[in-house]
Amino acid sequence: MQNKKIFFKKGFTLVETIVAIALFTVGTQATVLLFAKIMRSKAYSMEMGKASFVVSRSISDLTQYIRKARQSDAGAYPIVSADDNDLVFYSDYDKDGNTERLHIYFNDAADTLYLGVRNPSGTFPITYASGDGETITLAEHIVNTTSDPVFLYYNKNYPGDTEHNPVDTSADVSEIRLVKIFLKINIDPNNAPDNIQQETFVEMRNLSE
Repeated sequence: MQNKKIFFKKGFTLVETIVAIALFTVGTQATVLLFAKIMRSKAYSMEMGKASFVVSRSISDLTQYIRKARQSDAGAYPIVSADDNDLVFYSDYDKDGNTERLHIYFNDAADTLYLGVRNPSGTFPITYASGDGETITLAEHIVNTTSDPVFLYYNKNYPGDTEHNPVDTSADVSEIRLVKIFLKINIDPNNAPDNIQQETFVEMRNLSE
């Protein structure tokens, strides 16, 4: 009789099956974690982009207000006070022909830049009540520190005079001719290396010598 050889296909052993399942599980988890990280990074970038846009728009608005600073309707000097994170001046905020007192200030506890507005009285003689009549949020997620103030001030001799510029704060308002606005933005202050910085210089045009 002719001998017949019978071959059996060797399958996975139990151990090999367990190892394969474990490797598949680890690979799946790694893929999920990588995808989640990519999505978080994308979401963070999008939120940072939106925050940066809001800050950019706010700086543009502030530039207009500061550039057009003028004498108050009661005859007071255009600038009331100027400090590192606090600037008070007069300007026609809502373009109604009246001169409002504007108060731009940074609240580091809230990571927020605010604008306070005080309208002049409707009576004669014209007066301005103390404090802000209305407070508007200009920008959030601002992470400036004491070493990088929101405002720096420069006199009429800048940039030639580097010894006396920027002027010391609280500034002598009569010396100020140029204001620098500097803002650092981050929706997550723990990611300091990812701070976005925006700055601009504004010349105050209506100041008497």
